[in-house]
Amino acid sequence: MRNKEVADLFNRMGTLLEIKGEIVFKIRAYYKAAETILNLSEDIETLKKEDRLSEVSGIGKTLQEKIVQYLETGKLEAYETLIQEIPEGLLEVVGVPSVGPKKTKLFFEKLNVRDLAGLREAVEGGKLIGLPGIKEKTIENIARGIRIVRQGRERMDLGTATEIAEKFVRALKKIPEVREIAVAGSLRRGCESVRDIDILVDSVSPGKIMDVFVHLPEVKSINAHGETKSSVLTRENVQVDLRVVESGSFGAALLYFTGSKNFNVKLRQIAIKKEMKVNEYGIFSVKGTTEQRLAGETEEECLRALGFPYIPPELREDIGAEDIFSGKKIPRLIDLKDIQGDLHIHSTWSDGHNTIEEMARAAIGRGYRYVVISDHSPRLKVARGVSVEDLKKKKKEIDALNKRLKNFRILFGTEVEIDTEGNLDYNTAALSEFDVVIAAIHSGFEETAEQLTQRLVKACRSKYVNVLAHPTGVHLGKREPSPIDLRQVCRAAVDHQVCLEINAFPVRLDLNSSNAHYAKSQGVKFVINSDAHKIEHLDYIKFGVTIARRGWLQKEDVLNTLPVEQLLAFVKEKRSRS
Repeated sequence: MRNKEVADLFNRMGTLLEIKGEIVFKIRAYYKAAETILNLSEDIETLKKEDRLSEVSGIGKTLQEKIVQYLETGKLEAYETLIQEIPEGLLEVVGVPSVGPKKTKLFFEKLNVRDLAGLREAVEGGKLIGLPGIKEKTIENIARGIRIVRQGRERMDLGTATEIAEKFVRALKKIPEVREIAVAGSLRRGCESVRDIDILVDSVSPGKIMDVFVHLPEVKSINAHGETKSSVLTRENVQVDLRVVESGSFGAALLYFTGSKNFNVKLRQIAIKKEMKVNEYGIFSVKGTTEQRLAGETEEECLRALGFPYIPPELREDIGAEDIFSGKKIPRLIDLKDIQGDLHIHSTWSDGHNTIEEMARAAIGRGYRYVVISDHSPRLKVARGVSVEDLKKKKKEIDALNKRLKNFRILFGTEVEIDTEGNLDYNTAALSEFDVVIAAIHSGFEETAEQLTQRLVKACRSKYVNVLAHPTGVHLGKREPSPIDLRQVCRAAVDHQVCLEINAFPVRLDLNSSNAHYAKSQGVKFVINSDAHKIEHLDYIKFGVTIARRGWLQKEDVLNTLPVEQLLAFVKEKRSRS
Protein backbone atom coordinates (compact mmCIF):
# COMPACT_ATOMS: atom_id res chain seq x y z
CA MET A 1 0.00 0.00 0.00
CA ARG A 2 1.21 3.50 -0.87
CA ASN A 3 -1.19 5.30 1.45
CA LYS A 4 1.49 6.38 3.93
CA GLU A 5 3.73 7.57 1.11
CA VAL A 6 1.02 9.85 -0.33
CA ALA A 7 -0.09 10.98 3.14
CA ASP A 8 3.50 11.93 4.02
CA LEU A 9 3.77 13.95 0.81
CA PHE A 10 0.57 15.88 1.59
CA ASN A 11 1.70 16.48 5.16
CA ARG A 12 5.00 17.90 3.89
CA MET A 13 3.09 20.05 1.40
CA GLY A 14 0.83 21.40 4.17
CA THR A 15 3.78 22.14 6.45
CA LEU A 16 5.72 24.02 3.77
CA LEU A 17 2.61 26.05 2.89
CA GLU A 18 2.19 26.88 6.58
CA ILE A 19 5.80 28.11 6.74
CA LYS A 20 5.15 30.16 3.62
CA GLY A 21 2.12 31.77 5.28
CA GLU A 22 -0.46 30.43 2.83
CA ILE A 23 -4.18 30.84 3.56
CA VAL A 24 -5.43 28.55 6.31
CA PHE A 25 -8.08 26.61 4.37
CA LYS A 26 -5.52 25.53 1.75
CA ILE A 27 -3.12 24.28 4.44
CA ARG A 28 -5.89 22.41 6.25
CA ALA A 29 -7.00 20.78 3.00
CA TYR A 30 -3.62 19.06 2.68
CA TYR A 31 -3.47 18.04 6.34
CA LYS A 32 -7.01 16.67 6.27
CA ALA A 33 -6.37 14.81 3.02
CA ALA A 34 -3.20 13.29 4.53
CA GLU A 35 -5.11 12.06 7.58
CA THR A 36 -7.91 10.64 5.43
CA ILE A 37 -5.50 8.80 3.11
CA LEU A 38 -3.50 7.39 6.01
CA ASN A 39 -6.68 5.91 7.50
CA LEU A 40 -8.04 4.38 4.30
CA SER A 41 -8.73 0.68 4.54
CA GLU A 42 -7.99 0.27 0.82
CA ASP A 43 -4.81 0.89 -1.16
CA ILE A 44 -5.02 4.35 -2.71
CA GLU A 45 -3.35 2.98 -5.82
CA THR A 46 -6.25 0.55 -6.24
CA LEU A 47 -8.73 3.41 -5.87
CA LYS A 48 -6.85 5.32 -8.54
CA LYS A 49 -6.77 2.37 -10.96
CA GLU A 50 -10.50 1.79 -10.49
CA ASP A 51 -11.25 5.51 -10.85
CA ARG A 52 -12.77 5.65 -7.36
CA LEU A 53 -10.78 8.49 -5.78
CA SER A 54 -13.92 10.64 -5.91
CA GLU A 55 -15.49 8.27 -3.36
CA VAL A 56 -12.98 9.33 -0.71
CA SER A 57 -14.57 11.92 1.56
CA GLY A 58 -12.74 15.26 1.74
CA ILE A 59 -10.59 14.69 -1.35
CA GLY A 60 -11.71 17.20 -3.98
CA LYS A 61 -11.00 17.19 -7.70
CA THR A 62 -7.77 19.21 -7.42
CA LEU A 63 -6.27 16.88 -4.82
CA GLN A 64 -7.45 13.84 -6.80
CA GLU A 65 -5.49 15.10 -9.79
CA LYS A 66 -2.41 15.58 -7.63
CA ILE A 67 -2.71 12.03 -6.28
CA VAL A 68 -2.96 10.63 -9.80
CA GLN A 69 0.03 12.67 -10.95
CA TYR A 70 2.18 11.48 -8.06
CA LEU A 71 1.19 7.82 -8.36
CA GLU A 72 1.89 7.81 -12.10
CA THR A 73 5.11 9.85 -12.16
CA GLY A 74 6.53 9.64 -8.64
CA LYS A 75 6.54 13.43 -8.48
CA LEU A 76 4.14 16.25 -7.70
CA GLU A 77 4.74 19.39 -9.75
CA ALA A 78 3.18 21.66 -7.13
CA TYR A 79 5.56 20.27 -4.50
CA GLU A 80 8.61 20.60 -6.75
CA THR A 81 7.66 24.22 -7.45
CA LEU A 82 7.05 24.96 -3.76
CA ILE A 83 10.45 23.68 -2.59
CA GLN A 84 12.14 26.09 -5.00
CA GLU A 85 10.59 28.87 -2.92
CA ILE A 86 10.50 27.27 0.53
CA PRO A 87 13.55 25.00 1.04
CA GLU A 88 12.70 21.38 1.81
CA GLY A 89 15.26 21.45 4.61
CA LEU A 90 12.88 23.65 6.61
CA LEU A 91 10.84 20.51 7.28
CA GLU A 92 13.68 19.53 9.63
CA VAL A 93 13.59 22.95 11.31
CA VAL A 94 9.83 23.01 11.89
CA GLY A 95 10.07 19.62 13.59
CA VAL A 96 12.40 20.92 16.29
CA PRO A 97 10.58 21.20 19.64
CA SER A 98 9.87 24.87 20.52
CA VAL A 99 10.15 26.04 16.90
CA GLY A 100 7.02 25.49 14.75
CA PRO A 101 6.02 27.10 11.42
CA LYS A 102 6.00 30.77 12.53
CA LYS A 103 9.50 30.71 14.01
CA THR A 104 10.74 28.65 11.06
CA LYS A 105 9.43 31.37 8.71
CA LEU A 106 11.10 34.04 10.86
CA PHE A 107 14.47 32.29 10.88
CA PHE A 108 14.31 31.68 7.13
CA GLU A 109 13.40 35.25 6.25
CA LYS A 110 15.71 37.01 8.73
CA LEU A 111 18.68 34.64 8.93
CA ASN A 112 18.32 32.50 5.78
CA VAL A 113 18.14 29.35 7.94
CA ARG A 114 17.38 26.60 5.43
CA ASP A 115 17.89 23.37 7.38
CA LEU A 116 18.72 21.90 10.79
CA ALA A 117 22.45 22.54 10.38
CA GLY A 118 21.69 26.20 9.62
CA LEU A 119 19.50 26.51 12.71
CA ARG A 120 22.16 24.93 14.88
CA GLU A 121 24.75 27.36 13.48
CA ALA A 122 22.43 30.31 14.15
CA VAL A 123 21.84 29.21 17.75
CA GLU A 124 25.50 28.57 18.50
CA GLY A 125 26.48 31.84 16.81
CA GLY A 126 24.04 33.88 18.91
CA LYS A 127 22.16 35.03 15.82
CA LEU A 128 18.68 34.42 17.30
CA ILE A 129 19.16 37.06 19.97
CA GLY A 130 17.11 40.17 19.22
CA LEU A 131 14.68 38.56 16.80
CA PRO A 132 10.99 39.40 17.47
CA GLY A 133 9.51 37.20 20.20
CA ILE A 134 12.75 35.27 20.78
CA LYS A 135 13.86 35.32 24.40
CA GLU A 136 16.82 33.70 26.12
CA LYS A 137 14.64 30.85 27.43
CA THR A 138 13.31 30.29 23.90
CA ILE A 139 16.85 29.90 22.59
CA GLU A 140 17.68 27.42 25.37
CA ASN A 141 14.60 25.37 24.48
CA ILE A 142 15.47 25.41 20.77
CA ALA A 143 19.03 24.27 21.51
CA ARG A 144 17.64 21.41 23.60
CA GLY A 145 15.20 20.59 20.81
CA ILE A 146 18.01 20.37 18.25
CA ARG A 147 19.83 17.86 20.48
CA ILE A 148 16.68 15.74 20.77
CA VAL A 149 16.09 15.73 17.01
CA ARG A 150 19.72 14.81 16.28
CA GLN A 151 19.51 11.93 18.74
CA GLY A 152 16.30 10.80 17.05
CA ARG A 153 18.09 10.77 13.70
CA GLU A 154 20.83 8.54 15.05
CA ARG A 155 18.44 6.06 16.65
CA MET A 156 14.95 4.90 15.70
CA ASP A 157 12.18 3.87 18.07
CA LEU A 158 11.45 0.22 18.76
CA GLY A 159 8.31 0.25 16.62
CA THR A 160 10.04 1.63 13.53
CA ALA A 161 12.95 -0.80 13.90
CA THR A 162 10.57 -3.74 14.28
CA GLU A 163 8.58 -2.76 11.20
CA ILE A 164 11.71 -2.47 9.03
CA ALA A 165 13.21 -5.71 10.35
CA GLU A 166 9.98 -7.64 9.75
CA LYS A 167 9.97 -6.60 6.07
CA PHE A 168 13.43 -8.08 5.60
CA VAL A 169 12.69 -11.21 7.61
CA ARG A 170 9.49 -11.89 5.63
CA ALA A 171 11.34 -11.52 2.35
CA LEU A 172 14.28 -13.71 3.37
CA LYS A 173 12.05 -16.44 4.78
CA LYS A 174 10.76 -17.05 1.27
CA ILE A 175 14.18 -18.29 0.15
CA PRO A 176 14.15 -22.13 0.31
CA GLU A 177 17.78 -22.26 1.42
CA VAL A 178 17.02 -20.36 4.65
CA ARG A 179 16.79 -22.93 7.44
CA GLU A 180 16.37 -20.49 10.31
CA ILE A 181 16.33 -16.73 10.65
CA ALA A 182 16.40 -14.39 13.64
CA VAL A 183 16.82 -10.73 14.45
CA ALA A 184 19.74 -10.05 16.80
CA GLY A 185 21.32 -7.00 18.42
CA SER A 186 19.57 -4.28 20.39
CA LEU A 187 16.29 -4.93 18.59
CA ARG A 188 16.15 -8.50 19.87
CA ARG A 189 16.93 -7.23 23.36
CA GLY A 190 13.95 -4.85 23.01
CA CYS A 191 15.88 -1.63 23.59
CA GLU A 192 13.74 1.52 23.62
CA SER A 193 15.71 2.88 20.66
CA VAL A 194 17.77 1.09 18.03
CA ARG A 195 20.68 2.34 15.90
CA ASP A 196 20.77 -0.39 13.24
CA ILE A 197 19.34 -3.85 12.57
CA ASP A 198 21.17 -7.18 12.73
CA ILE A 199 19.75 -10.31 11.11
CA LEU A 200 21.19 -13.82 11.37
CA VAL A 201 20.45 -16.68 8.94
CA ASP A 202 21.24 -20.39 9.11
CA SER A 203 22.03 -21.65 5.60
CA VAL A 204 24.60 -23.63 3.61
CA SER A 205 24.04 -21.33 0.61
CA PRO A 206 25.25 -17.91 1.85
CA GLY A 207 25.97 -16.60 -1.64
CA LYS A 208 22.38 -16.96 -2.77
CA ILE A 209 21.07 -15.42 0.46
CA MET A 210 23.35 -12.42 0.06
CA ASP A 211 22.40 -11.86 -3.58
CA VAL A 212 18.70 -11.76 -2.69
CA PHE A 213 19.31 -9.58 0.38
CA VAL A 214 21.20 -6.75 -1.33
CA HIS A 215 18.63 -6.57 -4.15
CA LEU A 216 15.46 -6.42 -2.01
CA PRO A 217 13.07 -3.52 -2.86
CA GLU A 218 13.67 -1.97 0.56
CA VAL A 219 17.37 -1.45 -0.19
CA LYS A 220 18.51 2.03 -1.24
CA SER A 221 22.24 1.39 -1.35
CA ILE A 222 24.76 -1.37 -0.59
CA ASN A 223 27.42 -0.70 2.04
CA ALA A 224 29.12 -4.08 1.71
CA HIS A 225 28.43 -7.30 -0.20
CA GLY A 226 30.43 -10.22 1.14
CA GLU A 227 30.27 -13.98 1.06
CA THR A 228 28.77 -14.45 4.53
CA LYS A 229 28.11 -10.88 5.61
CA SER A 230 26.49 -7.94 3.83
CA SER A 231 25.28 -4.51 4.86
CA VAL A 232 22.70 -2.25 3.21
CA LEU A 233 21.03 1.10 3.74
CA THR A 234 17.23 1.17 3.51
CA ARG A 235 15.06 3.86 1.97
CA GLU A 236 14.57 5.15 5.53
CA ASN A 237 18.38 5.46 5.87
CA VAL A 238 18.56 2.57 8.31
CA GLN A 239 21.53 0.22 8.22
CA VAL A 240 20.66 -3.48 8.07
CA ASP A 241 23.42 -6.09 8.49
CA LEU A 242 22.98 -9.74 7.50
CA ARG A 243 25.19 -12.65 8.52
CA VAL A 244 24.89 -16.24 7.35
CA VAL A 245 26.22 -19.10 9.49
CA GLU A 246 25.90 -22.88 9.48
CA SER A 247 23.58 -24.79 11.80
CA GLY A 248 26.30 -25.92 14.18
CA SER A 249 27.13 -22.32 15.06
CA PHE A 250 23.73 -20.66 14.79
CA GLY A 251 22.98 -20.64 18.54
CA ALA A 252 26.44 -19.36 19.45
CA ALA A 253 26.25 -16.66 16.78
CA LEU A 254 22.77 -15.61 17.93
CA LEU A 255 23.99 -15.39 21.53
CA TYR A 256 27.06 -13.40 20.50
CA PHE A 257 25.37 -10.96 18.10
CA THR A 258 22.39 -10.38 20.39
CA GLY A 259 24.68 -8.94 23.06
CA SER A 260 24.71 -6.71 24.97
CA LYS A 261 28.41 -5.91 24.87
CA ASN A 262 28.70 -5.97 28.68
CA PHE A 263 26.73 -9.22 28.87
CA ASN A 264 29.14 -10.85 26.39
CA VAL A 265 32.14 -9.58 28.36
CA LYS A 266 30.81 -11.18 31.53
CA LEU A 267 30.17 -14.48 29.74
CA ARG A 268 33.76 -14.47 28.45
CA GLN A 269 35.10 -13.74 31.94
CA ILE A 270 33.13 -16.67 33.37
CA ALA A 271 34.31 -18.92 30.52
CA ILE A 272 37.96 -18.07 31.20
CA LYS A 273 37.58 -19.00 34.88
CA LYS A 274 36.17 -22.37 33.79
CA GLU A 275 38.97 -22.94 31.26
CA MET A 276 36.53 -22.37 28.42
CA LYS A 277 36.21 -20.07 25.45
CA VAL A 278 33.07 -18.45 24.05
CA ASN A 279 32.70 -16.78 20.65
CA GLU A 280 30.30 -16.60 17.71
CA TYR A 281 31.32 -20.09 16.58
CA GLY A 282 30.60 -22.00 19.77
CA ILE A 283 31.53 -22.81 23.36
CA PHE A 284 34.85 -24.62 23.73
CA SER A 285 36.79 -26.21 26.58
CA VAL A 286 40.44 -25.19 26.54
CA LYS A 287 43.17 -27.51 27.82
CA GLY A 288 46.53 -26.04 26.96
CA THR A 289 46.58 -25.78 23.18
CA THR A 290 43.69 -28.21 22.75
CA GLU A 291 40.16 -26.97 22.21
CA GLN A 292 37.04 -29.12 22.27
CA ARG A 293 33.68 -27.87 21.05
CA LEU A 294 30.98 -28.19 23.73
CA ALA A 295 28.00 -26.36 22.23
CA GLY A 296 26.94 -24.04 19.43
CA GLU A 297 23.74 -25.17 17.77
CA THR A 298 21.27 -23.42 20.15
CA GLU A 299 21.48 -20.60 22.67
CA GLU A 300 20.08 -22.92 25.34
CA GLU A 301 22.91 -25.44 25.03
CA CYS A 302 25.51 -22.67 24.87
CA LEU A 303 24.28 -21.09 28.10
CA ARG A 304 23.92 -24.52 29.73
CA ALA A 305 27.54 -25.30 28.88
CA LEU A 306 28.51 -22.13 30.74
CA GLY A 307 26.40 -23.11 33.75
CA PHE A 308 23.35 -20.92 33.14
CA PRO A 309 19.68 -21.55 32.43
CA TYR A 310 18.20 -19.88 29.38
CA ILE A 311 18.40 -16.10 29.79
CA PRO A 312 15.74 -14.16 27.86
CA PRO A 313 17.30 -11.63 25.44
CA GLU A 314 15.56 -8.73 27.25
CA LEU A 315 17.56 -9.49 30.40
CA ARG A 316 20.97 -9.46 28.73
CA GLU A 317 21.60 -5.92 29.92
CA ASP A 318 23.13 -4.21 32.94
CA ILE A 319 19.62 -3.94 34.46
CA GLY A 320 19.48 -6.70 37.07
CA ALA A 321 22.75 -8.24 35.84
CA GLU A 322 23.92 -8.82 39.40
CA ASP A 323 20.99 -11.21 39.91
CA ILE A 324 21.81 -13.22 36.80
CA PHE A 325 25.52 -13.60 37.54
CA SER A 326 25.06 -14.21 41.27
CA GLY A 327 23.13 -17.38 40.49
CA LYS A 328 19.66 -16.19 41.51
CA LYS A 329 16.76 -17.91 39.81
CA ILE A 330 15.47 -16.07 36.75
CA PRO A 331 11.75 -15.39 37.22
CA ARG A 332 9.05 -16.19 34.68
CA LEU A 333 8.68 -12.84 32.97
CA ILE A 334 5.36 -11.43 31.85
CA ASP A 335 4.28 -12.56 28.39
CA LEU A 336 2.01 -10.96 25.80
CA LYS A 337 -0.57 -13.71 26.28
CA ASP A 338 -0.89 -12.72 29.96
CA ILE A 339 -2.54 -9.39 29.03
CA GLN A 340 -6.34 -9.63 29.41
CA GLY A 341 -7.28 -6.07 28.55
CA ASP A 342 -6.03 -2.65 27.49
CA LEU A 343 -6.84 0.21 29.87
CA HIS A 344 -5.78 3.15 27.71
CA ILE A 345 -7.71 3.35 24.44
CA HIS A 346 -9.11 6.41 22.67
CA SER A 347 -12.21 6.62 20.49
CA THR A 348 -13.93 9.19 18.28
CA TRP A 349 -15.30 10.75 21.48
CA SER A 350 -11.93 12.52 21.68
CA ASP A 351 -8.97 12.21 19.31
CA GLY A 352 -9.34 8.57 18.31
CA HIS A 353 -9.97 7.49 14.72
CA ASN A 354 -12.38 4.62 15.46
CA THR A 355 -15.66 4.29 17.32
CA ILE A 356 -15.97 2.56 20.67
CA GLU A 357 -17.55 -0.46 19.01
CA GLU A 358 -14.81 -0.69 16.38
CA MET A 359 -12.10 -0.56 19.03
CA ALA A 360 -13.91 -3.11 21.18
CA ARG A 361 -14.37 -5.60 18.35
CA ALA A 362 -10.72 -5.20 17.35
CA ALA A 363 -9.75 -5.94 20.97
CA ILE A 364 -11.97 -9.04 20.96
CA GLY A 365 -10.17 -10.18 17.82
CA ARG A 366 -6.89 -9.93 19.71
CA GLY A 367 -8.16 -12.18 22.50
CA TYR A 368 -8.86 -9.52 25.13
CA ARG A 369 -11.61 -9.88 27.73
CA TYR A 370 -12.08 -6.15 28.35
CA VAL A 371 -10.95 -2.65 27.39
CA VAL A 372 -11.18 0.74 29.04
CA ILE A 373 -12.22 3.55 26.71
CA SER A 374 -10.22 6.36 28.28
CA ASP A 375 -10.75 9.44 26.15
CA HIS A 376 -9.22 12.79 27.06
CA SER A 377 -10.83 15.31 29.40
CA PRO A 378 -11.91 18.78 28.12
CA ARG A 379 -8.83 20.75 29.22
CA LEU A 380 -6.82 19.07 26.44
CA LYS A 381 -8.54 20.98 23.68
CA VAL A 382 -6.14 19.83 20.98
CA ALA A 383 -7.43 16.29 21.60
CA ARG A 384 -11.11 17.33 21.60
CA GLY A 385 -11.54 16.21 25.20
CA VAL A 386 -14.98 14.99 26.32
CA SER A 387 -17.11 17.58 28.10
CA VAL A 388 -18.96 16.77 31.33
CA GLU A 389 -22.23 17.06 29.42
CA ASP A 390 -21.13 14.45 26.85
CA LEU A 391 -19.96 11.92 29.43
CA LYS A 392 -23.52 10.68 29.99
CA LYS A 393 -23.99 10.13 26.25
CA LYS A 394 -20.73 8.22 26.06
CA LYS A 395 -21.65 6.08 29.07
CA LYS A 396 -25.03 5.32 27.51
CA GLU A 397 -23.30 4.13 24.32
CA ILE A 398 -20.98 1.87 26.33
CA ASP A 399 -23.87 0.39 28.33
CA ALA A 400 -25.76 -0.40 25.13
CA LEU A 401 -22.74 -2.11 23.60
CA ASN A 402 -22.11 -4.18 26.73
CA LYS A 403 -25.61 -5.62 26.45
CA ARG A 404 -24.79 -6.86 22.94
CA LEU A 405 -21.25 -8.16 23.47
CA LYS A 406 -20.71 -11.62 24.94
CA ASN A 407 -17.81 -12.56 27.22
CA PHE A 408 -16.37 -9.09 26.86
CA ARG A 409 -16.65 -5.87 28.83
CA ILE A 410 -16.18 -2.26 27.82
CA LEU A 411 -15.26 -0.15 30.84
CA PHE A 412 -16.06 3.54 31.15
CA GLY A 413 -12.79 5.39 31.65
CA THR A 414 -10.94 8.64 31.12
CA GLU A 415 -7.47 10.03 30.65
CA VAL A 416 -8.02 13.03 32.88
CA GLU A 417 -5.68 16.00 32.67
CA ILE A 418 -3.55 17.00 35.66
CA ASP A 419 -3.30 20.79 35.65
CA THR A 420 -0.29 22.85 36.71
CA GLU A 421 -1.45 22.79 40.34
CA GLY A 422 -1.96 19.01 40.39
CA ASN A 423 -5.77 19.26 40.21
CA LEU A 424 -7.85 16.97 38.02
CA ASP A 425 -9.85 18.25 35.08
CA TYR A 426 -13.17 16.63 36.05
CA ASN A 427 -15.04 17.34 39.27
CA THR A 428 -15.66 14.72 41.96
CA ALA A 429 -19.14 13.89 40.72
CA ALA A 430 -17.86 13.13 37.22
CA LEU A 431 -14.84 11.16 38.46
CA SER A 432 -17.01 8.96 40.66
CA GLU A 433 -18.87 7.67 37.58
CA PHE A 434 -15.82 6.21 35.85
CA ASP A 435 -14.85 2.55 36.17
CA VAL A 436 -11.15 3.42 35.78
CA VAL A 437 -9.43 6.81 35.97
CA ILE A 438 -6.08 7.41 34.29
CA ALA A 439 -4.40 10.72 35.14
CA ALA A 440 -1.84 12.36 32.88
CA ILE A 441 0.26 15.45 32.27
CA HIS A 442 0.30 16.84 28.74
CA SER A 443 1.47 20.41 29.34
CA GLY A 444 3.65 22.54 31.60
CA PHE A 445 6.75 20.41 31.01
CA GLU A 446 8.90 23.53 31.46
CA GLU A 447 8.18 23.44 35.21
CA THR A 448 10.85 22.47 37.71
CA ALA A 449 11.41 18.85 38.71
CA GLU A 450 9.84 19.58 42.10
CA GLN A 451 6.70 21.12 40.55
CA LEU A 452 6.22 18.25 38.09
CA THR A 453 6.78 15.70 40.83
CA GLN A 454 4.24 17.34 43.14
CA ARG A 455 1.62 17.42 40.36
CA LEU A 456 1.92 13.63 40.02
CA VAL A 457 2.00 13.05 43.77
CA LYS A 458 -1.11 15.18 44.30
CA ALA A 459 -2.95 13.27 41.58
CA CYS A 460 -2.10 10.00 43.33
CA ARG A 461 -3.81 11.26 46.48
CA SER A 462 -7.17 11.49 44.69
CA LYS A 463 -9.39 8.58 45.70
CA TYR A 464 -10.44 8.24 42.06
CA VAL A 465 -7.06 8.00 40.30
CA ASN A 466 -6.03 4.43 39.49
CA VAL A 467 -3.22 4.93 36.98
CA LEU A 468 -0.58 7.56 36.17
CA ALA A 469 -0.13 7.57 32.39
CA HIS A 470 3.30 7.96 30.73
CA PRO A 471 4.75 9.33 34.01
CA THR A 472 7.93 11.00 32.70
CA GLY A 473 6.27 12.58 29.65
CA VAL A 474 9.01 11.48 27.26
CA HIS A 475 8.31 11.68 23.52
CA LEU A 476 11.19 10.12 21.59
CA GLY A 477 12.67 12.55 19.08
CA LYS A 478 10.58 15.45 20.42
CA ARG A 479 10.76 15.72 24.19
CA GLU A 480 13.17 14.44 26.80
CA PRO A 481 11.79 12.76 29.94
CA SER A 482 10.79 15.17 32.68
CA PRO A 483 13.27 15.24 35.57
CA ILE A 484 10.70 14.01 38.10
CA ASP A 485 11.72 12.51 41.42
CA LEU A 486 10.70 8.95 40.63
CA ARG A 487 11.29 7.86 44.21
CA GLN A 488 8.65 10.28 45.48
CA VAL A 489 6.20 9.29 42.73
CA CYS A 490 6.71 5.60 43.48
CA ARG A 491 6.12 6.17 47.18
CA ALA A 492 2.89 8.07 46.46
CA ALA A 493 1.75 5.38 44.02
CA VAL A 494 2.29 2.61 46.58
CA ASP A 495 0.73 4.59 49.44
CA HIS A 496 -2.39 5.47 47.45
CA GLN A 497 -2.78 2.26 45.43
CA VAL A 498 -2.03 3.84 42.06
CA CYS A 499 -0.47 1.88 39.19
CA LEU A 500 2.25 3.37 37.01
CA GLU A 501 1.75 2.93 33.30
CA ILE A 502 4.17 1.43 30.84
CA ASN A 503 2.87 3.25 27.79
CA ALA A 504 3.56 1.00 24.80
CA PHE A 505 3.22 3.66 22.10
CA PRO A 506 6.62 3.38 20.34
CA VAL A 507 7.51 7.09 20.63
CA ARG A 508 6.80 6.99 24.36
CA LEU A 509 7.75 3.65 25.98
CA ASP A 510 7.23 5.38 29.29
CA LEU A 511 8.09 4.13 31.89
CA ASN A 512 11.26 2.85 30.27
CA SER A 513 12.85 -0.44 31.31
CA SER A 514 15.29 0.94 33.90
CA ASN A 515 12.56 3.05 35.53
CA ALA A 516 10.20 0.06 35.55
CA HIS A 517 12.87 -2.08 37.22
CA TYR A 518 13.42 0.60 39.87
CA ALA A 519 9.68 1.12 40.42
CA LYS A 520 9.19 -2.61 40.94
CA SER A 521 11.89 -2.56 43.62
CA GLN A 522 9.82 0.11 45.39
CA GLY A 523 6.72 -2.07 45.45
CA VAL A 524 4.85 -0.37 42.60
CA LYS A 525 2.16 -2.14 40.57
CA PHE A 526 1.88 -1.47 36.84
CA VAL A 527 -0.42 -1.44 33.85
CA ILE A 528 0.77 -1.97 30.29
CA ASN A 529 -1.31 0.00 27.79
CA SER A 530 -1.19 0.70 24.06
CA ASP A 531 -2.55 4.29 24.20
CA ALA A 532 -4.24 3.30 20.93
CA HIS A 533 -5.82 6.06 18.86
CA LYS A 534 -6.81 3.69 16.05
CA ILE A 535 -7.30 -0.05 15.65
CA GLU A 536 -3.78 -0.77 14.39
CA HIS A 537 -2.28 0.87 17.49
CA LEU A 538 -3.66 -1.93 19.66
CA ASP A 539 -0.78 -4.07 18.43
CA TYR A 540 1.68 -1.70 20.13
CA ILE A 541 0.97 -3.50 23.40
CA LYS A 542 3.76 -5.95 22.49
CA PHE A 543 6.33 -3.17 22.85
CA GLY A 544 5.07 -2.39 26.35
CA VAL A 545 5.38 -6.05 27.29
CA THR A 546 8.95 -6.03 25.98
CA ILE A 547 9.80 -3.03 28.17
CA ALA A 548 8.17 -4.75 31.15
CA ARG A 549 10.27 -7.87 30.54
CA ARG A 550 13.42 -5.74 30.38
CA GLY A 551 12.38 -4.33 33.75
CA TRP A 552 12.05 -7.87 35.20
CA LEU A 553 8.28 -7.61 35.59
CA GLN A 554 6.18 -10.70 36.13
CA LYS A 555 2.52 -11.35 35.50
CA GLU A 556 1.58 -10.57 39.08
CA ASP A 557 3.17 -7.10 38.83
CA VAL A 558 0.72 -5.97 36.16
CA LEU A 559 -2.91 -5.09 36.90
CA ASN A 560 -4.31 -5.77 33.43
CA THR A 561 -3.31 -9.41 33.57
CA LEU A 562 -6.26 -9.84 35.99
CA PRO A 563 -9.81 -10.81 35.03
CA VAL A 564 -12.14 -7.81 34.85
CA GLU A 565 -13.85 -8.65 38.16
CA GLN A 566 -10.53 -8.54 40.04
CA LEU A 567 -9.48 -5.36 38.27
CA LEU A 568 -12.70 -3.63 39.33
CA ALA A 569 -12.27 -4.97 42.86
CA PHE A 570 -8.84 -3.28 42.94
CA VAL A 571 -10.47 0.03 41.95
CA LYS A 572 -13.30 -0.39 44.46
CA GLU A 573 -10.90 -1.18 47.30
CA LYS A 574 -9.00 2.08 46.78
CA ARG A 575 -12.18 4.14 46.74
CA SER A 576 -13.45 2.48 49.90
CA ARG A 577 -10.13 3.07 51.68
CA SER A 578 -9.85 6.76 50.82
